Amino acid sequence: MLGDRDVVVLCGGRGTRLRGVTGGRQKTLAEVAGRPFLEWLLLALRRQGVGSVLLATGHEAGEVESRLGDGRRLGVEVRYSREPAPLGTGGALRLALQATSAARLLVLNGDSYCRMDLRALAGLHAGRGARASLVLANVPDRRRYGAVDCAPDGAVRAYLEKLAAGPGAVNAGVGLYEREVLAAIPEGIPVSLERAVLPALVGRGLYGLLAGGPLVDIGTPEDYQAAGALLAGDLRQLAAHGA
Repeated sequence: MLGDRDVVVLCGGRGTRLRGVTGGRQKTLAEVAGRPFLEWLLLALRRQGVGSVLLATGHEAGEVESRLGDGRRLGVEVRYSREPAPLGTGGALRLALQATSAARLLVLNGDSYCRMDLRALAGLHAGRGARASLVLANVPDRRRYGAVDCAPDGAVRAYLEKLAAGPGAVNAGVGLYEREVLAAIPEGIPVSLERAVLPALVGRGLYGLLAGGPLVDIGTPEDYQAAGALLAGDLRQLAAHGA
């Protein structure tokens, strides 16, 4: 579906804002509708034909590895790339390149969910000869996200990380990247994908594709507590086909 690619899920964040409502669990393991959020995300990937995932872990990496294991229980092969120290989203992806030789990587945030169409994303990416292609979602307030403005052909004209207020399209935390984009990130130092890498790609092969469903990011207690209700329909379908 995505050609010579690998799938990386970023799940190394500390989730300090959630400590009071998750019982101290690693953020991506916070339970939604009876199971860890990260498991729902892996089931969503499996439903779209993804059979193998590389988890980029950091904070509480052992907890993630203990819970997910080799992924057999979920029907998805799970491998790991563990940060020796916090490297940010970009630095974690640069480290993950050591665990894959794929020509491109599908990258997802482990603490957010949207209805992604990976076949459509791959089609846009190939059709435009993109260096990076993002799944976008419309939200009522863009301040917590990377606000994105696109031309009619999907080319990103502006990317403002957590600056622009009001409704509009944002980075939904899913992107397809050519390997050379991530290989250009300096090794071993903290780098933000959202603040350093993506803004630098505007006008240089960065494209966006609007998703058809809600974006749920469990990064705040309010959004985490609302996630089960917002995703109820999606989670019922995943549970019916899940492990």
